[in-house]
Amino acid sequence: MEPATVQEFFRRLAAANPHPRTELEYGSPFQLIVAVVFSAQATDKSVNRATRGLFAVAPTPQAMLSLGEDGVAEHIRSIGLYRNKARNAVALSRILIERHGGAVPRDRAALESLPGVGRKTANVVLNTLFGEPVIAVDTHVHRLANRSGLAPGKDVTAVERGLMKRIPKEYLLHAHHWLILHGRYVCTARAPHCARCIVRDLCEYPDKTD
Repeated sequence: MEPATVQEFFRRLAAANPHPRTELEYGSPFQLIVAVVFSAQATDKSVNRATRGLFAVAPTPQAMLSLGEDGVAEHIRSIGLYRNKARNAVALSRILIERHGGAVPRDRAALESLPGVGRKTANVVLNTLFGEPVIAVDTHVHRLANRSGLAPGKDVTAVERGLMKRIPKEYLLHAHHWLILHGRYVCTARAPHCARCIVRDLCEYPDKTD
């Protein structure tokens, strides 16, 4: 995709949704990082249903640690890999208390050292909490970047690098959310909704739907 086309691509996404935000529900930085850890291989809606009850009884790292793995697991049984995610939530709570005074660190290396936190989760936290202009590449972003020709790449690392290189600086802060939401609701996996896509004429996908 040519630079001028990329510029117009994001201009339209920005005009349609000037202030995009995550669909995960959270009341603190701690709750956000837990929710993002839980969202692996799960939808934001299913995570929100599970965390409403959990965060009511365990809103802080200390409360999560006190609740314990079994207690956390009972609240999140409805989402995939819930036992492993419960283990990670308790373990990261302990590390936040012991190493960071209970606060979510802004440092990437510190974030990625937390149980259940990889580069994608760290990027979500850095972008959403701290306003860092980074891109978290999930399945939606990976699909959209390849399908549209925006930043083709075989893996998430290649796509992330391509997006960081091609997205104009003025759009980098919110690009992560624009791409996720567009991939989630318009450029869907099985059958993209091209007829209601605001960037249809810019997209290089050859098999557009009516």
